[in-house]
Amino acid sequence: RHFHYSLAPIMFFPIFLTAITGSLFQVAVIMGKGTDFLWLLDLHRGKFGSINLELVYPLINAFGVLFLAVTGIVMWLQLNKTKRIHR
Repeated sequence: RHFHYSLAPIMFFPIFLTAITGSLFQVAVIMGKGTDFLWLLDLHRGKFGSINLELVYPLINAFGVLFLAVTGIVMWLQLNKTKRIHR
């Protein structure tokens, strides 16, 4: 539980940024304006101006999501277990 609560606020920004920029870029492509919004694709991939995290950014997001999913499921199962015991 401690690891989940510690990592969740840190992982929120990169996961949220990836989701938003990917969605907005897809909307731009659908509208035929994809080439005007390539900067969104750069952010989506982890390129932040002079800081280029393209090699590790997908790994950070993937491991963060997996870790939060696993610890979240474990916490949920523990909560359900305590609810069943107290009934």
